[in-house]
Amino acid sequence: MGRHKQPEIRDRVLDACVDHALAHGLPGRLEPLAAASGTSTRMLIYHFGTRDALLREILERARLRMRAAFGDLLAPRPGEPYTDTLRRAWREMTGPAGRPYLGMFGRLREDAEQQLWPGFRREATTDWLRPLAEGMGSTGRSELGTLVLAVVRGLFLDLEATGDTARADRAFDDFLALLDGPCDGAPGASASVAPAT
Repeated sequence: MGRHKQPEIRDRVLDACVDHALAHGLPGRLEPLAAASGTSTRMLIYHFGTRDALLREILERARLRMRAAFGDLLAPRPGEPYTDTLRRAWREMTGPAGRPYLGMFGRLREDAEQQLWPGFRREATTDWLRPLAEGMGSTGRSELGTLVLAVVRGLFLDLEATGDTARADRAFDDFLALLDGPCDGAPGASASVAPAT
């Protein structure tokens, strides 16, 4: 009679593999993941089937962690201008807690041969669009959610490529100042993006 898989062991192993991948990137071989999770490559294959299946699950679990860690940061807060909310979210997402995610998913985007998650670029865009549109809705300008997302993603790529945190922070603060300022003359724009009273 074959051994029965134990979901709690599989889950613990997967979490250890995610921790390793966030700290060191996705490895090309299973041995570093086996060492990090305290098991063998044979047991990794037993639990996950193939190397690519394990790597895909690592990415999915890391993505869930990222959304859980940072999703609430984008929610509007009563009495707080949404640009202040965005500023705090930027600091958290580009700070020590967020940098491992930026590194992991930035490298995934750059690898043209990466087939682990074929729809990743689309999902990585659309899963943040709704909370940003809702947040900008608190200013009466939900359509600016796409613009905010584009600026954030562009600055994430810049930050990952250059490591110039001070310059990226200044650029984001400049962008928030534009959102806070009047937008007269823009097609379909209201006089201000400040929250309506």
